[in-house]
Amino acid sequence: MAPKKLSCLRSLLLPLSLTLLLPQADTRSFVVDRGHDRFLLDGAPFRYVSGSLHYFRVPRVLWADRLLKMRWSGLNAIQFYVPWNYHEPQPGVYNFNGSRDLIAFLNEAALANLLVILRPGPYICAEWEMGGLPSWLLRKPEIHLRTSDPDFLAAVDSWFKVLLPKIYPWLYHNGGNIISIQLGSTFPPLWQVENEYGSYRACDFSYMRHLAGLFRALLGEKILLFTTDGPEGLKCGSLRGLYTTVDFGPADNMTKIFTLLRKYEPHGPLVNSEYYTGWLDYWGQNHSTRSVSAVTKGLENMLKLGASVNMYMFHGGTNFGYWNGADKKGRFLPITTSYDYDAPISEAGDPTPKLFALRDVISKFQEVPLGPLPPPSPKMMLGPVTLHLVGHLLAFLDLLCPRGPIHSILPMTFEAVKQDHGFMLYRTYMTHTIFEPTPFWVPNNGVHDRAYVMVDGVFQGVVERNMRDKLFLTGKLGSKLDILVENMGRLSFGSNSSDFKGLLKPPILGQTILTQWMMFPLKIDNLVKWWFPLQLPKWPYPQAPSGPTFYSKTFPILGSVGDTFLYLPGWTKGQVWINGFNLGRYWTKQGPQQTLYVPRFLLFPRGALNKITLLELEDVPLQPQVQFLDKPILNSTSTLHRTHINSLSADTLSASEPMELSGH
Repeated sequence: MAPKKLSCLRSLLLPLSLTLLLPQADTRSFVVDRGHDRFLLDGAPFRYVSGSLHYFRVPRVLWADRLLKMRWSGLNAIQFYVPWNYHEPQPGVYNFNGSRDLIAFLNEAALANLLVILRPGPYICAEWEMGGLPSWLLRKPEIHLRTSDPDFLAAVDSWFKVLLPKIYPWLYHNGGNIISIQLGSTFPPLWQVENEYGSYRACDFSYMRHLAGLFRALLGEKILLFTTDGPEGLKCGSLRGLYTTVDFGPADNMTKIFTLLRKYEPHGPLVNSEYYTGWLDYWGQNHSTRSVSAVTKGLENMLKLGASVNMYMFHGGTNFGYWNGADKKGRFLPITTSYDYDAPISEAGDPTPKLFALRDVISKFQEVPLGPLPPPSPKMMLGPVTLHLVGHLLAFLDLLCPRGPIHSILPMTFEAVKQDHGFMLYRTYMTHTIFEPTPFWVPNNGVHDRAYVMVDGVFQGVVERNMRDKLFLTGKLGSKLDILVENMGRLSFGSNSSDFKGLLKPPILGQTILTQWMMFPLKIDNLVKWWFPLQLPKWPYPQAPSGPTFYSKTFPILGSVGDTFLYLPGWTKGQVWINGFNLGRYWTKQGPQQTLYVPRFLLFPRGALNKITLLELEDVPLQPQVQFLDKPILNSTSTLHRTHINSLSADTLSASEPMELSGH
């Protein structure tokens, strides 16, 4: 109880501390000095060296650890997004609790003596589900996202009228939050209006002006608003009255890009808002890396010019649950659960050689904190653990969808039935007997994103967006046809057209358009958390299970608990939970990611049983085992030089072809 009492005491004393020690608000300022191409902080020349960290990819108990390591690295600021869909899961329903406590994160940043560059969206990209926009916007199918569409603007206005007043006390010129007194200063948020709007097809300047006006109205005229785009997006993404910045990586021509930036921002400090220390991973591609030498050389060259730089990412984190986004470049490319990003601080929070090299560069231009960096977290190995069959997903429909199915002549999308994430089961019955294998397909690439097809409970195979377009089925009159559709993450970058999920068109079997559907929106997380400790009836096909099937096991930890990495050798694809927490997707057969990061706080120590639950969607190994490793495996050899066949279009990219880089 003592720590709780201490926390309460601090909260009572801090307002008095702020009153006594903080400079008066009217003495605090952060402005652009265009005459000398620099920022001024409280009237003194200032340059930030910043790193990106996403609080929504890091469990709250780990925030302080990650932020302190960033400060030790020599950073004087952090940059982060606010994902709208993370905080407003349903219209008018807001969540700022637990790992969504934005103010608590700002407190931790101040405690680490880190200044803040805030990027509240509404669109953020960030390889996050739907780029941070809430999927409930798509319940109005004709809505035009990121434009002056009145429906979209009304939702944005409503959201910002909740968010921005929460942030208002943290504005630098307002004196900052009370935590700043302990650390001497708090950064004025550089407020980014939208994100990489120049990469979006709309180019709606009235929309950008609306956002700028909204920010000014809610936060006052003193705030510094900025935009950021890649070089190709500056024309559409910049706006008079907003400070223009650019983003690029170590492989790009810095001189050429900064020269282009000067056409849009002739005077003021040069700013690279996203200097890429690594890159994201797609399922089926190789794990991305950026060399230490290239990243450090580029940073040093920019700092020599006096530029302010934010490194994206400095710590990547994890796309737990269903939060990963996707790109569309020739085909649909869902992003992996790991967001390690080859960043200076690894997914598990450990310093890498890249961090030490960057710290050496930063130390040439500004003081860095003295003292040793906290060591890597203790790691744990365990297993193998043999999992037990719980039952086929179809055996649990009453618990997975307690309200029963929704009936419709034609299949409905996830959005139409208010299923935001995860899975939905579509069911109909065959209207005649089919003796010979007959094509089953969904026209117009209408599976979003991956469909697991069963006839009378027997798994038939997969139909996949942009990849595998048909199966061949047989069945009797009245046979039950079940299609489990997985939402693999909504598009998060670029031409962010509305990415509806589910069966977008009615499936066709032979020459017959299938109608009379039942839709079961599945609450799998609830089942895993609340029901699986009970003894449940088992599916009557346990001998050779295939298709969507649950496996589970309880296990003790006899030694000390540490961070670990769940390894699933031989498993195909699915979702995994530890003690009811949704770790995210695995796709062992596709790669590159082979392990899932398991923070130690998710595990119970000696004397308690831990529970692992898997939903395997396709095929189970002969030995249904998992292991816990002390090192991650993020690049499997199975993804090297892979090419994809059975694609729907000639412009589909193979895994060995270079990918056009997206932004964030």
